[in-house]
This record gives sequence, structure tokens and C-alpha cells, in this order.
Amino acid sequence: MTGLDIDTLIDDPATRILVCCGSGGVGKTTTAAAIGLRAAERGRRVVVLTIDPARRLAQSMGLTELDNTPRVVKGTRGEGELQAMMLDMKRTFDEVVLAHAEPERAKAIMENPFYQSLSAGFAGTQEYMAMEKLGQLRAEDRWDLIVVDTPPSRSALDFLDAPSRLGSFLDGKVIRLLTAPAKVGGRSAMKFLNVGMGLITGTLGKIFGAQLLTDVQTFVSAMDSMFGGFRERADRTYQLLKAEGTAFLVVAAPERDALREAAYFVDRLAADAMPLAGLVLNRVHASGAPQLTAERALAAAEALEENGTATATVEAETLAAGLLRLHAERMQVMARERRTRDRFASVYPDVPIVEVAALPGDVHDLDGLRAIGERLGSPAE
Repeated sequence: MTGLDIDTLIDDPATRILVCCGSGGVGKTTTAAAIGLRAAERGRRVVVLTIDPARRLAQSMGLTELDNTPRVVKGTRGEGELQAMMLDMKRTFDEVVLAHAEPERAKAIMENPFYQSLSAGFAGTQEYMAMEKLGQLRAEDRWDLIVVDTPPSRSALDFLDAPSRLGSFLDGKVIRLLTAPAKVGGRSAMKFLNVGMGLITGTLGKIFGAQLLTDVQTFVSAMDSMFGGFRERADRTYQLLKAEGTAFLVVAAPERDALREAAYFVDRLAADAMPLAGLVLNRVHASGAPQLTAERALAAAEALEENGTATATVEAETLAAGLLRLHAERMQVMARERRTRDRFASVYPDVPIVEVAALPGDVHDLDGLRAIGERLGSPAE
């Protein structure tokens, strides 16, 4: 099993983008924030972009809220700087429209009901806007390092498909069909539709509703000149994710289901030729007395429970037996985690792994993030 050196990765000025992906509940958001803080305190100018709408990142960084604008995190040490932000899908879409359409056309687009629905929650919009925002941040060139915290589960890699998915939607036959009345215009258009497409549009009208069809037609007509730009920018960002200077970190817990998801991520990244830096195995259990095996601890507990007779020592012996059983359980958990890790490593021997020991409690502040960062940079042997 090859070790993953996080400090070398974040200290390298050639590393410009780190993408953290993983299933839900494995500490991915905390890991991204801890990496961002550690990189900043080692002298880099860092922005952490979270796509997950969870508020944990803001709270742990001492911020009351996160939005679409990078905010400086106060209380960091050293000469670097840390900023954080959370993707606002609709606001990012609005920014794109305002930047790439004339004011009058932009106003018409943003007031269109179909656009309002699309920008607020249409399937795939979040992932596409994540690509847009990442591209914007990289183009600004204000930061040495961008750390991206992706949504949980397999949707974390949906942004890899965003260019083709949104492009297919915007260029699709149904959308182009719906634009026909707006593009032809006037009575001639109605005659044409009545003769050639009356049946089709009538069916679509029953499915979607006449008003929605009108909204879509108006929206696509206004957006028509922008469609190519959407695909072009997304393709550029996609290539940026494959380029030198970008690295993916898969975050997982030492559990069977989480590592099965991690295997999916590793396979998918390899299939797309994305640069995988390694696996962060989070919340790994440890023991202060590893030399005391589970078997010996259980045997000692049973001996105390069977042979303890002195009344004065019954309470102490009961407490000691209970502690021994707790230690045995911990050692069994550690053994199970090692077996799970070793199975993953046997299938993916070339994937570097860093193990992060579990903290006693949840992370709520910068000190907690520093503790995670220290475990990432200097993992326990």
C-alpha cells in the first residue's frame, strides 16, 4: 500500500485545483475545509468551493453564512489566506446570462418562467453551474489553490457529464421542435404547424401545458445565441479538470459500503482519464494499547468476572472488566477496518492512501479543522 503525502501535494505550486469527492457521511466537507486551511497556513492563497448545501463548512470556519461570493476566513495563521464560498446555482446562472447576453435580452431571459424553473432546480443544472463557477474562479487567477467539495454519493461525479448532458438538452430534438413557432413567426408559422406538426404540438401541449410550451419557446428563442457558449465553456472546464495542476481526492470511511463507492469513483476517474491523487481514509479507529489483543482483553475480562470475590474490590473489578471489553470491541473494529482497507488496496494497489485517525468529537471550529489537517499531513504510523 502506497502512502499519500498531502503536504507535498498542497505545497506544490503546480497544484491549482483539488477536487474532493466521496459518498455521504464520510467527512468529505470537513476534509476539504481542513485541506484548504492547512494549505493556507502553509502559505498559499486558497478558496474552498462547496457544492453541498450543508452549513457545516461555514460553521467550522467561523462564518455566519456562505454564498456565491468568496468570503475571507479570519483566524488563520501564517502568510497565506483562506476564503470560502458555497455554490448558488441560480445566482451563477444569472451571472452567466448577464455576462453573455445584451441587457434587454438578459432581462427577458431572467423574467421567463421556464428559465426561473431551470435555474432553480432543473436536473443537471447544479452540476453544470458548478463547472461554470469553477471555470470562473480559475479564470480570475486570484488564488493559488481551489479546493472543490462536491455533493455526496455518485452525483459527485455528475459534473463530469454536465457539458454533454446540458448540451444534449439544449440541442435536443424536443427543444428544437418547441422553438419552431418562435423562429418561423406569424400566421405562416401557425399554418406550417397546423399542417406539419399539429399532432405533435397538440400532444406536447397536453403533456406540458400550452403556457409551458409558450414559455419554453420564448426562452429558447432568447437563449439561442448563448447555447454554443454554454457548451464551449463547460468543455474548457472539463479539459481543465484533466490538465496538469488538477488532482482528485476520493474520501471514504473504512467501511465496506463507503469503500465500494470509493471504488466506483476510482474506476470512473480512470475511465475519464482524470488525475487521481489518492484516497483519504477518514475516521480510522486507533488504540492507545495496540499490543493488548482483543482475545487477551476478553480473556482478562472473563477472568475478573468469574474469579472476583472480595467485596471491597467488586466495583473496581467490574469497572476493569467493562473497560477490557470496550478495548476488545475497539480492537475488533480496528481489525475489521484493516481488512476492508486491505481488500481495497489489493484491487487498487497503485492508489496512494492516507489514513486519518478519528477525532473524539465533531469538528466545529478552526482548531478542529487544524487537527484534521495535522492528521492528513502527518498521518499516524
